[in-house]
Amino acid sequence: MNRLLSLFVALMLLAAVPVSGKDYLKKFPKKADPREVGLRLAEHYAEGPHSFYGDTRRKPHQITYPDVCAWLGSLWLAQTVADDSLYARLERRFRPLLGPDKRLLPPPNHVDNNVFGAVPLELYKKTRNEDYRKLGMMYADTQWQLPEKAKAGERKWADQGYSWQTRIWIDDMFMISTVQMQAYEVTGDRTYLDRAAREMAMYLDRIQRPSGLFWHSPEAPFFWGRGNGWMAVGMAEMLRRLPQDHPDRARIMDAYLLMMDTLLKHQAEDGMWRQLIDDPRSWKETSCTGMFAYAMILGVKNGWLDAETYGKAARKAWIQLVSYLNADGELTDVCEGTNAKNDYKHYLGRKRIVGDLHGQAPVIWCANALLQ
Repeated sequence: MNRLLSLFVALMLLAAVPVSGKDYLKKFPKKADPREVGLRLAEHYAEGPHSFYGDTRRKPHQITYPDVCAWLGSLWLAQTVADDSLYARLERRFRPLLGPDKRLLPPPNHVDNNVFGAVPLELYKKTRNEDYRKLGMMYADTQWQLPEKAKAGERKWADQGYSWQTRIWIDDMFMISTVQMQAYEVTGDRTYLDRAAREMAMYLDRIQRPSGLFWHSPEAPFFWGRGNGWMAVGMAEMLRRLPQDHPDRARIMDAYLLMMDTLLKHQAEDGMWRQLIDDPRSWKETSCTGMFAYAMILGVKNGWLDAETYGKAARKAWIQLVSYLNADGELTDVCEGTNAKNDYKHYLGRKRIVGDLHGQAPVIWCANALLQ
C-alpha cells in the first residue's frame, strides 16, 4: 500500500509542473526541488557519524567508500549552491583524520580503500591545503605501485600496465577512476588520466555484455542494479573529464551510450529500476535508480544523450526517487552491501535498508547535477 501511495504522489508531482524539452531537468515541484532535497541530505551527512560501509548505526574501524561518495557529493553541492557554512563543516569533519583520528585512514591496499583519496583531493582544489594534496596523491599513486609482497595475480596486472588492485568487478570502475581522475585534475599530469581511461576500456572489453549491461563479475552472471550503477557513474564521470581527442574516449562513449539505451528499456513505468535490472520479478531499488538517473542527467547536460528522451526518463526517476525519502531525510529500499556470488537468490534476497549512504550519496549527486 505504501508503494502504491508513493506512486500516486509521484504521478501527481509529475503532472503538477508542465515540462517539455530541456525543461525536464529544470522545473520541479517543491517536494522534488533539487536544492531543498540535496541540502537536506548533505546537511544530514555533515552532522552524522562516519559509517561502517554505509551503515551509520555501526562504528567503523576506518573510513569506508560509501562515506567517500556522500562526502564528495556534499562538497560538490556546497560549492554549486555557494553554501560556505556547509562546506566548512564538511572540511571540519575531515581535519581530525590528519590528527587524532588518523587511525581511521583506510590502508591503501584495495580499490574500495584507495578511492578515499578523492576526498582530500577535492578539498585541496578549494583550500589549497598541502596536507590534503599529499594525502590524496598517496592513495592515487599507491593504486599503481606494486607492493613488495604482491600476489602473482596482482603482479600480472601490474606487468600489463594496469592497477595491481584490478579484480574485474564492476564496482572498480567507480573506485579506480574516481581517485585517478581527481589526481589528474589536481596535478594536470595526464598519466593519471591515461591510466584510468585505459583501465576503463579494458574492463569494458572484459565484462560489458552485448546488451550494454554488466555482470557483477565474470563469476557472477547477474545484472545487479547498484553494481551496474557504479559502472554507469564511472563512465559518465570519466567522459565529462576526458578530452575530445583522447584515444579511449570513443570506446568509453560507445559503451556508455549502449548502456543508457538498454537502461531506458528496463526503466519501470514509475521511473524506478530494479535490484536485478532485467528481472521484472525483482524489487525496485533506490541506490541504482539514483545512479542511473545521475548518469543520464550528466548525459543530457553534456549533450551526449537526447534531451527529450533521456531528460524525461531522468526526471521521472528523480521525482519517484525522492518519494522514497522518509521524514528524517533517509532513503528507503536501499540494497545492503553485496558481494559477487553465482546465486540468483543471493541478489533477490538482499535486505532493503534505510538511510544507508549507498543510497544517500546518489541522491546528493543527482541534486547537484540538476542544479548545475
